Amino acid sequence: MQLCLCQKVKVTMFSQSQFLSVLLIILASFPFSFSSDLGNPLVVLDLHRHHRTRRLQSTSVKNVTVNVDRFGAKGDGGDDTQAFMKAWEKACSSERGVELVVPKDRVYHLKPMNFSGPCKSHVTLKIYGTIKASTKRSDYTDRRHWILFTNLNNFTVEGGGTINGNGRKWWQNSCKVNESLPCTLAPNAVTFFGCNTLEVDNVRFRNAQKMHLSFESCVNVKASNLIVTAPGDSPNTDGIHVTATQNIRISNCLIRTGDDCISIVSGSKNVRAEDITCGPGHGISIGSLGAGNSQAEVSDVVVSRAKITGTTNGLRIKTWQGGSGNATNIRFKNVMMANVSNPIIIDQHYCDQDSPCQEQASAVKISNVVYENVKGTSASKVAVKFDCSKLFGCQEILLKDVNLTPLANGIAQASCEHVDLSHRGTVSPKCSSLI
Repeated sequence: MQLCLCQKVKVTMFSQSQFLSVLLIILASFPFSFSSDLGNPLVVLDLHRHHRTRRLQSTSVKNVTVNVDRFGAKGDGGDDTQAFMKAWEKACSSERGVELVVPKDRVYHLKPMNFSGPCKSHVTLKIYGTIKASTKRSDYTDRRHWILFTNLNNFTVEGGGTINGNGRKWWQNSCKVNESLPCTLAPNAVTFFGCNTLEVDNVRFRNAQKMHLSFESCVNVKASNLIVTAPGDSPNTDGIHVTATQNIRISNCLIRTGDDCISIVSGSKNVRAEDITCGPGHGISIGSLGAGNSQAEVSDVVVSRAKITGTTNGLRIKTWQGGSGNATNIRFKNVMMANVSNPIIIDQHYCDQDSPCQEQASAVKISNVVYENVKGTSASKVAVKFDCSKLFGCQEILLKDVNLTPLANGIAQASCEHVDLSHRGTVSPKCSSLI
């Protein structure tokens, strides 16, 4: 009892200056700045922020890395399909974020493969090396797809590597190259189907069997920094194909193929294509729409800051006779062209078949289309062509600050049939007569 009493006396005998010195030392150990008012609520807020940050740092977890080589992929010319499938099953089933790695400096050969979801967490496919397609036609029981990604949410493909469709054998057997051959299906190289919140960035696509990259029934897509190449005479090798997809942004892409650089078809809405370098190829197209008397809907499309060189078309909208539906609210702006045939064209009599197409009484309606600040050189005498339906016509078409000159000597011409057209700013060439 005496010892306890002495301790109490010692505490109470602290001088005021000693007590304050100890208190200041204790307070200095806390990682916040305090005001002279110790009751300031900012002190409490800083304390809470400090401890909250520590909790976040302590609970953060690094992504899991899954390397295809660890599942038996060799990249030595043999078939790596099963190894990729096992690696995908591991990645897709992870509860944590995953990086699925395709190593650099190797070429992995794959048969047709479906990377199916949904996965349990975010997956990033990092392609550093090359993925190359099998050339055996017997491997393709599904003639429509080579690499298929289905039902994935929050999925990313990146890495700077290459996806090579190895398409030359398919091109040689195309009826568009050899008319004596029957027209048979060829697979698209890469297809994303039913995906939500998808990003494809910094990937090279080469020599697709048919289309290089197709987005089908997807929502919230970013495709950026892509290089897509195939010979200018390779048939049906569209660069980026968009169908039934909403909220997609395509940016900073170089596309040189044998067909459309970008094609946008039915069911697509809110499409943005920016900073596109296109050519050779067939230009940037909306359509074709309405084939086989089908209904088509495309709306809210913006193409801006495009450079188009040496293509068979520039900015094209193409529809079949007999279709129905609408292509509306479309804007092409800030486009430069060099040596382009048909720089601006709307074709409502599109017909891509052996036999002539019959005149029909219905058509996909085209309206509210703006061409703004489109300039360059035309390889064809007719630089602006609106070949619209006699029954419906093209409505609310605007040319604003358009200047297209012939590549050779002469004067560029405009051909306008059944179009509700207006001009703003300097426009050349102009249609001589309007409906």
